[in-house]
Amino acid sequence: MFNYFRAILNNYCFFMFQKIKTNIMKKNRKYIIMFLISGLIIQSFNSCAKSPDKSNAIIESNAPYDAIIVPGVPYNDEYWTQILLGRIYWSYYLYEKGITKNVIYSGSAVYTPYIEAEIMAMYGKALGIPEDRIFTEPNAEHSVENVYYSYQIAKKHGFKKVALATDPFQSRMMKGPSKRMKIDIDFIPFSMETLDTMEIKDFTIDSHKAFVENFVSLEERENFFQRLRGTIGRNIPFKD
Repeated sequence: MFNYFRAILNNYCFFMFQKIKTNIMKKNRKYIIMFLISGLIIQSFNSCAKSPDKSNAIIESNAPYDAIIVPGVPYNDEYWTQILLGRIYWSYYLYEKGITKNVIYSGSAVYTPYIEAEIMAMYGKALGIPEDRIFTEPNAEHSVENVYYSYQIAKKHGFKKVALATDPFQSRMMKGPSKRMKIDIDFIPFSMETLDTMEIKDFTIDSHKAFVENFVSLEERENFFQRLRGTIGRNIPFKD
């Protein structure tokens, strides 16, 4: 799975490079920023793969967690669906190993007409996570909101020891906003080498259950810089 994910990310960066070539004359800063972010993603993924034993030792020493928060990405999108599966399989691994007792999947229908939290919950259940250990947060449209709203769910259920379980890039990006929100969580970025040892199971889900009628993409509702503002948490108040 590790080499497959790296290939997916490289293809995404190539796609963004082509976008830059066609938009650079228009001075479209959006594509330049997205290209740089893509490079950071690959760098983060590669650095995570270098020391999985050290990462696993830290995780196991802090376990068990009452819950992990797993942010979603667009479902049925050619570039991001595999990243979504990576996060889901990582959540399953953490549950199966007893590192977490519960899983909170977070994400609204943002760029595709599927509620990301519901899609992940269906996959998690199909993999073997008990339904009563799965919680969904269907309102977040940005990474910071994934953490903020999911943490409220964790507090509501009395979960005290919580961690964000996602890819290395998002883990790094969320440390600052989490501190500003005074949210006390740990970070468990997934290990490529661990994912590479996991069997990809062949099963299907009823994605129609997560389908949103009359869907309008976030790209149509907000411009790039409005979305970036949401990504860094400017749309929610940072309160205790």
